[in-house]
Amino acid sequence: MENIKEINCKEIFRNAYENRYTWKNDFNGYQGKCIFLINNKIIQKGNFLLGKDFKPNIQEIEDEKIVKSIASQLFEVCIHRVKREFQSVHSENNFNLLKNSESGIEMSVSGKNQGDKYRVKNDSINMVYRKIHGTIIEIFVAEFLDTGIGSLSKKYSSQRIDPNTLEANSQKLEYEDEFVNIGKEDYWILNSRKIKYLNQNQEEETQKFVFEDLCLLN
Repeated sequence: MENIKEINCKEIFRNAYENRYTWKNDFNGYQGKCIFLINNKIIQKGNFLLGKDFKPNIQEIEDEKIVKSIASQLFEVCIHRVKREFQSVHSENNFNLLKNSESGIEMSVSGKNQGDKYRVKNDSINMVYRKIHGTIIEIFVAEFLDTGIGSLSKKYSSQRIDPNTLEANSQKLEYEDEFVNIGKEDYWILNSRKIKYLNQNQEEETQKFVFEDLCLLN
């Protein structure tokens, strides 16, 4: 165990932040087919196009709820691929050690994003506790994909927490993502996402989003 005084949380977090896999700035978007399944049963099939503005366009699916759900997966994945410099995002934050354990180095944020927390292990951020739009999102990452040019979360859980009571106010969603490398420029693109949760009858249900025949837009 390192001496606590020697742990520079800001540097440790910066290294992990810069180790996240991101797309190049000249990314023009991509297109393909999308399939939506519940408990492995195909519910809808369609096509999609995701432009460089990151606005997903879903075609050939009538159900608005499913369209919205597919679009939100595509948007949520690509928004995390944007490369933003550490200084521009975190220059007004300080990182303070909470604990160092087998699970990683846990730290709290003071400054601009006061109250946020992160945990870092092996140059990857494996826990995020952030206040976003008036609610706290807590994410634990169990598995990463090492692309060779940065790490991608592959298996993780997500839950919303009430900022006043600090109690969970949503069910826990368990994610499993698969990525495929397309193009000559090392573009890792989501080709399937499974989301496991308990439905209204408290039975385990799985939604699956499959993205195939993927190709980059010029």
